[in-house]
Amino acid sequence: MKEEILRKVDHTLLKQISTWSEIKTLCDEAIKYDTASVCIPPSYVKQAKNYVGNKMKICTVIGFPNGYNTTAVKMFETEQAIIDGADEIDMVINIGKLKERNYEYLLNEINSVKAKCNGKILKVIIEACLLTEEEKIKMCEIISNSDADYIKTSTGFSVEGAKIEDIKLFKNYITNGKKIKAAGGIKNFKDAEEFIKAGADRLGTSKLVGTSNAHP
Repeated sequence: MKEEILRKVDHTLLKQISTWSEIKTLCDEAIKYDTASVCIPPSYVKQAKNYVGNKMKICTVIGFPNGYNTTAVKMFETEQAIIDGADEIDMVINIGKLKERNYEYLLNEINSVKAKCNGKILKVIIEACLLTEEEKIKMCEIISNSDADYIKTSTGFSVEGAKIEDIKLFKNYITNGKKIKAAGGIKNFKDAEEFIKAGADRLGTSKLVGTSNAHP
């Protein structure tokens, strides 16, 4: 069971103080435990891709963690990340635009970023802890109708991380084959199991690998 869970994990290190030595260790752990990817800062993507080759998928973040960069900046960040070797992109929405109900902006931005992904996976971070239930449902609708591949709960840098009830809500409202990623606050395999049972297809966490817990 632990092996199955680890295959759904984006092994993550996004702290501001992260060094290449730490990112390298993250990659080694991810390869050892066969995780879905490593999720790392954009500035390390090229170095990490050169290091892991085809042994591990590299995920990086765009408009992170606040999401209020312009669409043009997010597009440029994405294009550069793909050139550097990123296999997956996790993008933060413009939360202010959601609050003012500018849904067209959000859909356009998601699709514009996806167009720069060169066919790679795009996960859309909605920072659920800052949203009302109505806003979460609306983002499920927008992402369902977009070219993105996943809805993602959180950056892990705001007031709260993933919640089981949010995953259940996403499961009820996400359509068109879009998937769900839970991230932030997943501390152990028990948490991970609960999120998967609730409907998460992918987990963003730094806590399941590199500890005695990771051993089958």
